[in-house]
Amino acid sequence: MNKQEILEKVNQALEQIRPFLNDDGGDIELVEVTDDLYVKVKLLGACKSCSMSSMTIKGGVEESIKRVIPELKGVITIEDEAHTFS
Repeated sequence: MNKQEILEKVNQALEQIRPFLNDDGGDIELVEVTDDLYVKVKLLGACKSCSMSSMTIKGGVEESIKRVIPELKGVITIEDEAHTFS
């Protein structure tokens, strides 16, 4: 699977869970997929300050992405704007 296919699959997985995040006043943004198959995301809105955000990342986001990309190593949350990539 090439980088473009990986990005498409990650975005598809995020689109599937986005409505649940939106229902709670939050959202998620894909920042980067690293060459060593870590997905970097940024939580937005209510998700950014939610005490359950680590569970959302592990139990929701990571599991959704791993269903379509089993070789994924993990999901990393980026909190500082200075560390985001285009």
